[in-house]
Amino acid sequence: MARDLCNFLHGLKPAMVMVLTQIIFAGVNVFYKLATRDGMDLRILVAYRYIFATIFFAPLAFVVERNSRPKLTWMVTFQAFLCGLFGGALAQNLYLSSLMLTSVTFAAAMTNLVPAITYIMAVALGLERLGIQTLAGKTKMVGTIIGIGGAMVLTFYKGAEINIWSTNIDLTHGFGSGAFTSASHTELRSHILGSLLALCCCFSYAVWLIVQTKMIKRYPCYLSCSALMCMMGSIQGVIYALCIDRKWEEWKLGWNIRLWTVAYAGIMASGLMFTLTTWGVKARGPLFVSVFNPLGLVLVAIVDSLLLNEKLHVGSVVGAALIVAGLYVVIWGKGKEMKRMSQLMMSKRSSETKEVEVVVAITTPSSSPVAIDTSTNNNPSN
Repeated sequence: MARDLCNFLHGLKPAMVMVLTQIIFAGVNVFYKLATRDGMDLRILVAYRYIFATIFFAPLAFVVERNSRPKLTWMVTFQAFLCGLFGGALAQNLYLSSLMLTSVTFAAAMTNLVPAITYIMAVALGLERLGIQTLAGKTKMVGTIIGIGGAMVLTFYKGAEINIWSTNIDLTHGFGSGAFTSASHTELRSHILGSLLALCCCFSYAVWLIVQTKMIKRYPCYLSCSALMCMMGSIQGVIYALCIDRKWEEWKLGWNIRLWTVAYAGIMASGLMFTLTTWGVKARGPLFVSVFNPLGLVLVAIVDSLLLNEKLHVGSVVGAALIVAGLYVVIWGKGKEMKRMSQLMMSKRSSETKEVEVVVAITTPSSSPVAIDTSTNNNPSN
């Protein structure tokens, strides 16, 4: 009984780790909103985010993995550069630029296209099996569609307002409007450009998951991989920020919400979240990791209602239910697929052992060596 419970909990570990990454993501959105309301430049925010992540995780990776870390090659360095670009500086700047042109909810909803894009790319590159003829393959596809549909419902359908809880807490009180303004108060938003930027962010994130899958096979050290990606992202982010804005006063940090934002985003979101995501990609593949993205939108809606005095609607509850259902379906299908692959490998090994032949040489003083051929074949006619 205890052994079955341990096996059950061990099987849930990848899912629990991915849920933790989405909780961290929800916290990042709250800090982003507060920092931008305070007037912080988003490009500088991204640069500082990866600088803080590098400062925190580089020494940690050096100490913890000093004896298990393989030699750093040019290929691994190039893959870290690509991960830092597509999963770091480029993806974050595209996402935040989309926020400024549209809204927080719209940009967050667009990122829920990541599972579908990742699924198509992973199948095309042979990292995932389509398996449409199998139950597991059909289940993964249906679960992905349900999750994306739930995210769209949560975003674009409000319905009646509901009051499940009320904390009367609004952390944005006392801040200015910053980069985020209500859609009803501006007519200059380019929703088309914002949508394209959000779509490019989705492709960038999907490419990051694909490249990360290749990188972790060559360099199986989670902390070191995260440190390398953060270091590359910090270099790229600083260069981009300096090319756009060279006002040094914008880079000043005090003991205020800007410092707390870049510290949380750097250490928790970039450092810890990168490490957990890398582990998840290694354990279950890029599709399994990306399919948890819609859950982040649910958590953002809950946290906003608790801490930022945002209102929940019927659409939020219905969309959340669909997202959770989609996640369960994909996880179930992925588990069935891995169980089937494990059984196939075991049967293959079993068939190979049956064909093993053992040759024993017996040497006697009065004769030459005699070879005795024995086999594991149990056929009585032999």
